[in-house]
Amino acid sequence: MEIYSLIIDNKNIIKFFYALIIIAICATIVRKADRLYGLSRYKGIRYFRNAFFFYALGFIARYFISPLFSSAFTNPVFEYFFVMAGFFLVYSLIWKSVEKQNESYRSSLFNSKIFILHITALLISLTDYYFGFYGAMFFSQIILFSFASVISCRNYLRGKNKHKFLKFYFLAMLMSLFAWSLNALAFIFYEWNQGIMLNIYILNMLVFLLFLYGVIKITKNL
Repeated sequence: MEIYSLIIDNKNIIKFFYALIIIAICATIVRKADRLYGLSRYKGIRYFRNAFFFYALGFIARYFISPLFSSAFTNPVFEYFFVMAGFFLVYSLIWKSVEKQNESYRSSLFNSKIFILHITALLISLTDYYFGFYGAMFFSQIILFSFASVISCRNYLRGKNKHKFLKFYFLAMLMSLFAWSLNALAFIFYEWNQGIMLNIYILNMLVFLLFLYGVIKITKNL
């Protein structure tokens, strides 16, 4: 309890290093995933890479830009980045069902399919801006990661003996779902209770470290 109290009393410093570490993790994942895509040309890796690019932008906007500007401007921005990151993670799982076999796009960040996700993310962030809360973001991410957990579980059961990364993906999806659910509960029922938020930060850190470990394990011989 004393450790919790100490951390909560120094929450601004903790948040700074928390965001800095996650941004560094995201940058590492983006770099290694980009290298892996360059070798394999597997489209799913591009979308996976994009997810962490947007997560990095989201954490930069939330923890480094927000203190400098009005929340009326920065809240929709970081929400948009976080929602897009979630979309890209799910899209990395389902792209084969969405894109035709001979379909090819020059950009994985902006194309006719991804454009729909950008519009949806923008609408979600603007909805929360209009009503002055985070409900649309939380609700969308809980649904998104519930869906992602089911898909990643199916993929893991089908290919657990072939692809070691699938178990990391499945576990990370479950932990992400739990983290977003806790975030929603902390917002709705506990008015951002600092003790609960600290546990969410720890859980988020574990999720990103899990992804990093999986990526490093796959790319260590590249």
